[in-house]
Amino acid sequence: MNSAPVIEVDNLFKSFGDNHVLRDFSMILRQGENLAILGKSGSGKSVLIKCIINLIESDNGKIILLDKNIDELNQEELDEIRARVGFLFQGNALYDSMTVRENLEFPLRRHWNKEQREKGAESAVIEALSDVGLAHAIDMMPAELSGGMRKRIALARTLILRPAIILYDEPTTGLDPITAREISQLIVKVQQKYNTSSIIISHDMNCINITSNRIIMLIDGTCYANDTYASLRKSQDTRIREFFD
Repeated sequence: MNSAPVIEVDNLFKSFGDNHVLRDFSMILRQGENLAILGKSGSGKSVLIKCIINLIESDNGKIILLDKNIDELNQEELDEIRARVGFLFQGNALYDSMTVRENLEFPLRRHWNKEQREKGAESAVIEALSDVGLAHAIDMMPAELSGGMRKRIALARTLILRPAIILYDEPTTGLDPITAREISQLIVKVQQKYNTSSIIISHDMNCINITSNRIIMLIDGTCYANDTYASLRKSQDTRIREFFD
């Protein structure tokens, strides 16, 4: 894939005391690509994506996000670029006191002006729900939804601002195998329809197999391996093999 980079991470370091989470880590995410980050629990996967959107400040290194060096942005510029990055949280982060419609309207209230909302909010909500196959759930409450439905609604809320990049944090955790496969297939559908670029953090090898164009293995804080699922699965390296065995 030779399309333009949308994220470039160069020589990134991040430590918490004596815990050196990222050690000279580098990677590139290209336009339209689904990149999976694979590593053991505590290996630094979530720290990495939080550094990318500057929720955590790195100790050293450079991050270029949508052609902007995030260390050079003021708060207003950072908020503007974050609006172009969707984040699907592991726990979905739906507001329990709001209907599905209100959950999806929430980011519009923050990022759209009154005129934009009056003209386009209803159609944006319906299209986002249709994308995830849940248009009928528009007036339901989160408590009425299954785990898989909540995940779909969270993805619909992410999609409503048409992000250039989506960061998926363990998108299939806690789901049964059938629902997990459906969510994985939905991630691919979103990529194909909107040409989104995505980073997918997951322990679910089936999810990674279905969704990823490429995998980076984060081991000892470094980019230990960088290849496709099919190629990595054939590796004889014991540190790679343990994920596939």
